[in-house]
Amino acid sequence: MLEVGTKAPEFTLPDKDGSAVSLADFAGKKVVLYFYPKDNTPGCTRQACAFAGAYEEFKKINAVVIGISKDSVASHQKFAEKHGLPFILLSDPDLAAIQAYGVWQEKKLYGKVSMGVVRSTFVIDENGMIEKVMPKVKPDTNAAEILTYLKAE
Repeated sequence: MLEVGTKAPEFTLPDKDGSAVSLADFAGKKVVLYFYPKDNTPGCTRQACAFAGAYEEFKKINAVVIGISKDSVASHQKFAEKHGLPFILLSDPDLAAIQAYGVWQEKKLYGKVSMGVVRSTFVIDENGMIEKVMPKVKPDTNAAEILTYLKAE
């Protein structure tokens, strides 16, 4: 997983509408980049809804929220519509950004080992540098923790 003080890996991925979105599009803004395992699963839905609930607060402090999973563009579109998600969701089925940020890792569930996305959040500063790394975040508290961190700066 990437560390604080390193340059955030650049990416260009399709959003829920199929439009290309690049990290470079947000130069000069704080970016809250969160990686999550799967659309419409209980934890991922709670996490997304928490970010949606805090979205206006993020906007007030000039921070952009971006969620990335390996789900398809169509899946993201349904997920965003179903839950009224106002922020950017990016589709990474080839794991380009997921692997670049080091969140594709071995996971254990009920004794079974598989590879998957470890729920993680990165705060990227206005110059494209990683300023905070939060691995294995809790879906219910992640958005509030990031907001508290950003407001304390």
